Amino acid sequence: MFRRLIALTSTALITGALAGCGNTDSWVEAHAADGWAAQYGDAANSSYSDVAGAEALELEWSRSVKGDLGAAAAMGSGHYLSVNAQTPAGCSLMVWEADNNARQRWCTRLWQGGGSSSPLWDGFDNLYIGQPGAMLSFPPTQWIRWRQPVIGMPTTARILAPGQLLVVTHLGQVLLFDAHRGTVIGTPLDLVEGINPTDSQRGLADCPPARPRCPVAAAPAFAAKAGVVVVPVWQPGAPASVLVGLKYNPDRNPKLAVAWTSDAVKAGTVASPVASADGSTIYVNGRDNKLWAINADNGKPKWSTPLKFLSQTPPSVTPSEDVIAGGGPDTRLVAIRDRGDHADVIWTRDDVSPLTTSSRAGEHVAYTVVADGEDGQALLVFDPADGHTVNSYPLPDAAGWPVGVSIGHDRRVVASTSAGQVYGFAPV
Repeated sequence: MFRRLIALTSTALITGALAGCGNTDSWVEAHAADGWAAQYGDAANSSYSDVAGAEALELEWSRSVKGDLGAAAAMGSGHYLSVNAQTPAGCSLMVWEADNNARQRWCTRLWQGGGSSSPLWDGFDNLYIGQPGAMLSFPPTQWIRWRQPVIGMPTTARILAPGQLLVVTHLGQVLLFDAHRGTVIGTPLDLVEGINPTDSQRGLADCPPARPRCPVAAAPAFAAKAGVVVVPVWQPGAPASVLVGLKYNPDRNPKLAVAWTSDAVKAGTVASPVASADGSTIYVNGRDNKLWAINADNGKPKWSTPLKFLSQTPPSVTPSEDVIAGGGPDTRLVAIRDRGDHADVIWTRDDVSPLTTSSRAGEHVAYTVVADGEDGQALLVFDPADGHTVNSYPLPDAAGWPVGVSIGHDRRVVASTSAGQVYGFAPV
C-alpha cells in the first residue's frame, strides 16, 4: 500500500509539473536584440530606447572600416556591434567588441551594393543581413547559418513576431522567413510590377538618394499594435512614391496582405516611415518639406506640419508621441507634439543643424551629429524637453557625412560616418 501511494504521488507530481510548464518553445525563437538591434533602433524605426542615456561621455575608441558606410552600427544584447561596409577588397560585414576598443570578433565579405541596409541582431547574437540577390543569417561566428535567394537587395530586416523575419527588397519583393531555418513562410508578395527577377542590382544606385529607379528606397516600419507594415514604394513611371500598408496576421494565411495604398503625400516621401508606439500613426517626411502623420489603419492623412526644410532622415518618436524632425543639410532641430488632429511645435533651435536622426535614450537625453566649425562634426548631447545642449564631443578627423547614432543597452553610444569612420563613446 505504501509503495502504491508513493507511485501515485509521483505520477501526480510529474503530471502537474508538465501541465504547469506548458509549451515553452517561444523563448528560443528569434526576437530583436536588447540593444540598438538595427538602423533606427527597432522595427518601428522609432530611434528611441528606454535606456536612461548618459549625459556625460568619453571617446573610448575610433576605427575605420577601410571603405564606405551607408547605415549606422547595429548593437546586440551583449557587447557586439556590427557594420555593413562597402570595401574595395577584404572584409565588408564586420563584428566588433564595443566594450573592448572595437576589437574585431569576426568579419566576412558580402557581395557589394547594399550599403544602405544595416545588419539586424537578434537576442541570441545571430545576425541577419542582405546582399544583392540573397538574404543571409550568421550565428555568433562567421560561418553562414542560412542563405536564401531573393529578388533585389534586402532593405534592413525586421522581426515581426518571435521567429518571423520580414524582408522587403528594393525591388518590392516581400518575404516572411522562419528566422531559425531560413525557410519562406507562406507566399511572397510583389509590390512592384514588371521587375526582371534576374537583375537584383537594377537601380541600386538610386536607393541612397531615393530616386525613381529604386522602387523601395527605405526600410519599412512595423506598427506592432495595429499589425501593419508600412512600405514606401515608387512604382515605375509614377510621378512620386506612395505608402503601402500591409496587414500582418501571424495566425492566418496569408500572413501579409495589402491593406491600403496611400498617395496622401502628393509630392512623395523621403526616408523610412516611423510608427508610433500605440500603432495608430505613421510619421513620414514629405518632399514638400512637411512632416506628415498618416492613419496606420487606412493610410489617410491625420495632419501635416511645415518644417521649412527637407528632412533626409526619419523623425524620432517617443512612446508619448513627441516627435523630433529628421536631419540633413540645412535642417534645424525641431520638436513636435502630436495632438491627434494637428501638431504643435514645442521648440526650435535655429543655431543647430542636425545631420542625422536624433537618437533618444529615455525621456531626458538625445544624441545627434551636427556640423562643428567649417568642416568638422560633433556628437551633440541635448535635452529633448527644450533642446538645450548638455554636452558636445568633436569627432576627430570626421569625413563624409554622418549615417547615424546608435545607443547600446549599456549606455554606450556609437556614431558612424559615410567615410567608414566609427566612434565609440562610453558613459562617464
